Amino acid sequence: MKFGKIENPEKVDFILPPDHKDNKTVLEKSKNGKPEIFIGCAKWNKSDLKNFYPKGTKDELAYYATQFNSIELNATFYNNFPVDTIDSWHDKTPEGFRFFPKLHQGISHWKRLKDAEEPTSVYLDHISHLEEKLGMLFLQLPDNFGPKNWEALRDYLEVWPSGFPLALELRHTAWYDGSWNSDHLYEHLEKKNITHIITDTAGRRDLLHMRLTTPTAFVRYNGANVDSDYTRLDDWMDRLKKWVDAGIENIYFFVHQNHEEASPLLSAYLIEKVNKEFGTDIKIPHNPNASKQIGLF
Repeated sequence: MKFGKIENPEKVDFILPPDHKDNKTVLEKSKNGKPEIFIGCAKWNKSDLKNFYPKGTKDELAYYATQFNSIELNATFYNNFPVDTIDSWHDKTPEGFRFFPKLHQGISHWKRLKDAEEPTSVYLDHISHLEEKLGMLFLQLPDNFGPKNWEALRDYLEVWPSGFPLALELRHTAWYDGSWNSDHLYEHLEKKNITHIITDTAGRRDLLHMRLTTPTAFVRYNGANVDSDYTRLDDWMDRLKKWVDAGIENIYFFVHQNHEEASPLLSAYLIEKVNKEFGTDIKIPHNPNASKQIGLF
C-alpha cells in the first residue's frame, strides 16, 4: 500500500487515538463469544512477496493458502475476473480460508457510485462464486470523494444487498476533521450493518478514526519497513484485547508494507501474539528465506 507513504516515518507519532465514544454502544449489541479472526496480506503474487515462496512453487495462491487463513484481495479493484478464474480461487484454497475482495474501480472511481447498478450487479454475480469463502467485500472511495458526495454514497449504500457483507474505506480528510457532521455517516452505516474500515498508515493519521459501526473491526495496516512497525502492532494488540473484552465478533486485519516482501513477517508477528492472547490456533506463516527479507524481527 503506497497510500500514506512518507520519507521519514521515524518522525511520526504512531500512538493510536482513543476509541470513539460510541463504540461502547455498538459493541453492546454484539453477540458475546469468541471472535472470528482473519489475518493476511493484500496480495499473493510472487513479485510482491519476494522470498516468501519456496523454490519451485507452481501455484502461488495454493501455497499462500497453506500459510494464511485469508487474503485482502486488491486484484479485483483493477480487473473484472471471469467466473472460471474465481471458481479456481475457491477450489484451490482450503476449507476455512476467506477472501476479502475490493470492489472494482469502475464502481468506486469511474462511476463514483452514480448509475453503478449494472457494474455492481456484474461484480457481485462473479464474486459470489467464492461461495462460503467470501469473507467481506470492501468499497474504497477515492481521495477526492468527500462529504459533498454524501448523497451519492448514502443512496448507493441504501440499496446494497444485505447478503453481501460490506466494509467502507473513506479517504477524504473532511469526513473526519469536524468540518462535516459525521454522525450522518455513522448512523447510516450502523443502520445498514456496514463496517467502517480503519486505515493505519504513516502519512494519513486522520484515517485512524477508531469508530466502529458494527461488531467487526476491519483494519488495513500499512507498515513502513522500520522497527516501529512491530511496536505499532503491540499497540494494536492492546486495542484488540479491549475490543474482545467488550464483545467484538470479528477481527479482520490485513498487513501491507511499502516493500510488500516483509508483510508475511509482520503478519507472523501479529498472529503469534493473537494466538497467545486469545487462545486461537491460527497458522503462523513460515518464510523459507526469512533472513533475506526486509524488516526481520
